[in-house]
Amino acid sequence: MPVAAVGDTERAERTVTTETINEYAAVTGDDNPLHVDADYASEGLFGGRVAHGMFTAGVVSAALAALPGDIVYVAQEFSFEAPVRPDETVVADVEVVEHLGDDRLRVETTATVDGETVLRGEATILSVPHEP
Repeated sequence: MPVAAVGDTERAERTVTTETINEYAAVTGDDNPLHVDADYASEGLFGGRVAHGMFTAGVVSAALAALPGDIVYVAQEFSFEAPVRPDETVVADVEVVEHLGDDRLRVETTATVDGETVLRGEATILSVPHEP
């Protein structure tokens, strides 16, 4: 299996639903009412329920995992630029931009909804050949 190299890109997409928000809350234990309580959230900062930010980051992780090689997520720095709401589709794009030495690569990461950036950052990954 080849390994990732500078210039490689990948994309992943996931549509957020109230069900996926509830499932994410159940799996992680993050029951913040801005995510899980429609009445509470309607009176809050975002005017309604929003997806967990880490759900969006998880879509970035899926895009990274699609790069060539066995991918090991080493580090991630990102900022949340806008909320993601139920019935919106998160599109995560990743691009390998620098070889850091050994098997380490720097990857630019972006997630958008309808062309609006909702997450921006960069990751460090290992991309190694698969050795059965």
